Amino acid sequence: MPPPDATTSSDATHLPGALSSPVDALVLVDLQTAFVSGPGAVPGAAALLDRVSDLLDRARAAGALVVHLQNDGPPGADDEPETPGWELYLPLKPGPREHVIRKPRDDGFDATPLGEILVSAGVRSLAICGVMSEMCVHATSKTALARGYRVVLPYDAHATYDVPAVPGVADKIPAHVVSRVAAWSLGDQPENTTPTSAVTF
Repeated sequence: MPPPDATTSSDATHLPGALSSPVDALVLVDLQTAFVSGPGAVPGAAALLDRVSDLLDRARAAGALVVHLQNDGPPGADDEPETPGWELYLPLKPGPREHVIRKPRDDGFDATPLGEILVSAGVRSLAICGVMSEMCVHATSKTALARGYRVVLPYDAHATYDVPAVPGVADKIPAHVVSRVAAWSLGDQPENTTPTSAVTF
């Protein structure tokens, strides 16, 4: 069931470049230990974690809905369930307004209760952040848009890896370019050139 086409009535905190209206929820995509720490971390992981932590702190302070998505990778993968790399990196505060949802595929809505949780909480708009830009972040954002949500995708709060070169076919594509193209491919609906500092709850 799609949400009503309306914006939240909460008052925005007036930060420089702040959005015209705040968002109701924050969705953190696959911020798992294997992807944001150690030698296998995405480029710029420390800065990414700083920005996501800022979003998380402000969402909690405002009483916004918070959802942590946690990917269940296949056997042998860095995010194989119950391995150290699979664990969520940021501290959790589970409760009525903060949920952890395990997912079997890229799309956070696919075979999970995410949709029901958002509808039950009356969410109409959400900010999405995390990894990987062109995979799970993109897939979850695309479905959210298709379901009628207003989606804010802060350009500096999602990340991925470089696309390696293919000799004789294509050069390496830097991670920041991959992230930008992934956001751009969602069309002109998401607010995907918004900085983290401008997002309000």
